[in-house]
Amino acid sequence: QLVESGGGLVQPGGSLRLSCAASGFTFSNYAMSWFRQAQGKERELVAAIGSSGGRTRYADSVKGRFTISRDNAKNTVYLQMSSLTPEDTAVYYCNARGSYEYWGQGTQVTVSS
Repeated sequence: QLVESGGGLVQPGGSLRLSCAASGFTFSNYAMSWFRQAQGKERELVAAIGSSGGRTRYADSVKGRFTISRDNAKNTVYLQMSSLTPEDTAVYYCNARGSYEYWGQGTQVTVSS
């Protein structure tokens, strides 16, 4: 099970930190990712991190603004988002991929003045 939190309404230029708490599987064996889906658009990969946290990758649209990290002791993955723009408005989903694949229920991020 994956449970996201930390979404909400933020002004352009602001910051948010999303969290995704995992349970029911061996978190440290799974690569973790954040995806997002804006209204009327397809779901897209935002950021990904390897099982040990040593490898990360980002969508070009968020490079330099978002940072993905994980704490395997807390079974949690984070997405620190800064310099947010209205184009970042979307439902953000946590994903775990390993022996199986899991998805969270999503958390809404709205960037608006």
